[in-house]
Amino acid sequence: MKRMNKTRLGMATAATLLTGLLSGCGLGTAGGYVPSGELAGPVEGVDLEGAQISVGSKNFTEQIILGKMAVILFESAGANAEDLTNVPGSNSVRMAMVEDIMDFQWEYTGTAWITYMGHVDPIPDEQEQYEAVRDADLEENGLVWTKPSELNNTYALAMTAENSEEYGITKMSEIADVDEAEQTFCLDAEFASRNDGFEPMLEHYNLPPAPNDRRSLMDLGAIYQATANEECLFGEVFATDGRIPALDLVVLEDDEKYFPRYNLSGVINGELYNEYPQIEELVDALTERLDNETMAALNERVDVHGEEPAEVAWDFLIEEGFVTEE
Repeated sequence: MKRMNKTRLGMATAATLLTGLLSGCGLGTAGGYVPSGELAGPVEGVDLEGAQISVGSKNFTEQIILGKMAVILFESAGANAEDLTNVPGSNSVRMAMVEDIMDFQWEYTGTAWITYMGHVDPIPDEQEQYEAVRDADLEENGLVWTKPSELNNTYALAMTAENSEEYGITKMSEIADVDEAEQTFCLDAEFASRNDGFEPMLEHYNLPPAPNDRRSLMDLGAIYQATANEECLFGEVFATDGRIPALDLVVLEDDEKYFPRYNLSGVINGELYNEYPQIEELVDALTERLDNETMAALNERVDVHGEEPAEVAWDFLIEEGFVTEE
């Protein structure tokens, strides 16, 4: 198996291979300093002494924070954890995992099922979606998926907390109770036009078509502020974005399960897992503490307040009792 080759080459060579793999596209990683401590609480006593683990992540805030958490936990358990977080592009990280250049990453079930495995239709039930991805990736690529988190970084609709209270809306099915003329939407062009996006969403929830005078197209990043400014009643967002709590927005429950499930799981190299199955114990304990609200608050600290991802990751692990300072 490929991991044996990597072990002989050593972790420095693995990093070189990753850099070479990505440099053809002009890409690279940016690790930086990550603290470590002593494991405590639910993970106290987990021992990874002797393990060498390269930890990757994609290059957006949530992934970097989560990647730093993994590095901290693995180092605190005695492993030599190499920080390969902040890689541009989901496909680059995926290739590095499949080629055994990375040993661990955080991934989303919907991304794997739809983007990597090429399925057109998502599986509505999140547990069934997870099991389908878990089983396929183990069989085809030797990758081990840990238990899914409640965290589900999918598309969502949001509105201001004030409007949510005024209209009595907390679920997407309740949009139908709003006068049709007031059903206004802030959208980005991709979501407005994709075949699993806005128009099918209206049909799924038995909502009337929204003509151009009730929809505003803009860059995705501008939607959050536009929704907060009440330029529209409903805005397209990602469910764990840090601007949601910062702007006092409320994410509406997708109660009729239109959007694909993008639940978070850890993905582990199969041979590494066979050598150190206790990695799963560390990862599962952390995913049990993660949900959309918690992740949005962590993302806010980086995206809104300018804190460093490693600092945010460290603070969370300390506050939740996973590690103590040495």
